[in-house]
Order: sequence, then structure tokens, then C-alpha cells
Amino acid sequence: MPAISANKKPLNNEAVISLRDLTAGYNRHAAVHHLNGEVRRGALMAIVGPNGSGKSTLIKSIVGVLKPMSGTCHVARDVTMAYLPQQSELDRSFPARVKDLVQLGLWQRRGLLSRYRNEDRQRITEALCAVGLEEFGDRPIDTLSGGQLQRALFARVLVQDADLILLDEPFNAVDEKTIRDLVALLRRWQAEGRTVVVVVHDLDLVRASFPEALVLARRPIAWGPTAQVVTAENMTRARQFQEAWNDDAHWCEPAPALQEA
Repeated sequence: MPAISANKKPLNNEAVISLRDLTAGYNRHAAVHHLNGEVRRGALMAIVGPNGSGKSTLIKSIVGVLKPMSGTCHVARDVTMAYLPQQSELDRSFPARVKDLVQLGLWQRRGLLSRYRNEDRQRITEALCAVGLEEFGDRPIDTLSGGQLQRALFARVLVQDADLILLDEPFNAVDEKTIRDLVALLRRWQAEGRTVVVVVHDLDLVRASFPEALVLARRPIAWGPTAQVVTAENMTRARQFQEAWNDDAHWCEPAPALQEA
């Protein structure tokens, strides 16, 4: 696999993400309630929970797309960030080639209107090779399968060379080989000292590949080592958690103490 990353910072106990009584949502509807905790540098963490449990809301709050309704979400100073939203948020009809999609990962370094350098083109080529799409650079994105598109999106993340990587449901609607290849890439990122936080639905995949997990059901259910928190009991608690979602809903009360492993 081509080496396209710069040397990353060494692992330490630094908190890259700090959440303090975070409540976040849309308009007046809170989707995540009273979340406290820290994600340490070099973590490989899954966020799990039923549909509508606030997983994507939490990711968007960390990225800064959503502002907290109360509490704080702090990302450590000088940490660069890469964010991969769900595929459903991408307009595949846009007339772009695969290499154009990957090139978008460089806009923070170069600007949208800047000329791209030979080193940038080399970086894009290496990223496509790293995800198994070395022959796909000139293919229109609307001709890609779901797995091929997800590989291209991972290549876009690769060229960003970020310290903190946030992925929202990257394994949905992709084949098993693509999942294996992308999980291997996540492990490589962690080995380089990057911090990786991923929304995942497949609990078997979480148990096999993610050392740390947060079980979320709008309120936090458990957060810690995966083997200790992704349990049948906690997942049942998460599924059973129900909360009204209407304009008349009262402001939420502080959550009960979070189960920590």
C-alpha cells in the first residue's frame, strides 16, 4: 500500500474531543442529551445505537456543522479534521470524475480556485491506489457501484492527511471485501496515531474491529472498551429508550449517570 501520509503525532493521553454536558439537535428538537466524555488521541471508536439515536447528530456537532443547544463540544487545538458524511448526502448526478471527487480533499490546503501542483496529482494517484481504484480516476462518479464510491470517498479522506477522522456510516450498502479493505485502512490510520470515530450499525464488526465504543440512545447508555459496553443488556436498553419528538416536548432533564467500563 503506498505511503502517502506524513508522520503523525505520537500516541499520548491527550483528549482530542472533549464533551461537557453536550445537548445538540435541530431547531428546538434535541437529538443528543447531556453527553459527557473524552476521546483520546489514537482512539479507534465506534458510535452505535438504534436508528434515530443521535449518532449522526453527534458527529455533526463534533465537526461543527451543528452548534450545541447547551453544553460544549471542544476539539483540541491545532487538530486537523476530515469528515465523511453518509453517502445519501452526496449528489451522484453531479458531472464529476473520481479524481475530481478525491481532489476536493485538498481544497483546505490549496483553496477551491487554486492551481493544483504535481505533488497534489501524485497524492491523488497514491490515494486511489491505496483504496484499489488506481484505474478509476477518469470514471464519472455516477458510474460507480456503492462500494467503489465509498472507496473513492475514503481516498478523499486520505489526501486530507488529518489528525481526526470522523466517518458517518461508511460501511452501509457496500460489499464484504470493501468493508475488509476499509477496516484495514482504519487500522492503518490508528497505527499512524490518528484518532478515528465511526458511526457503525454492524455490532459484530464493532466487536471485531473497534477497541472502544459509545452506545447512544439520544442519551448515553455506555462508553468504554467495546467488549464491556457493547453487550446484549446495553443494546436492549438502547432499543427500549423512547422519547417524544414533537414541538411540545419539554426541555430534557440531566441524564442519569453514564455507565463506564
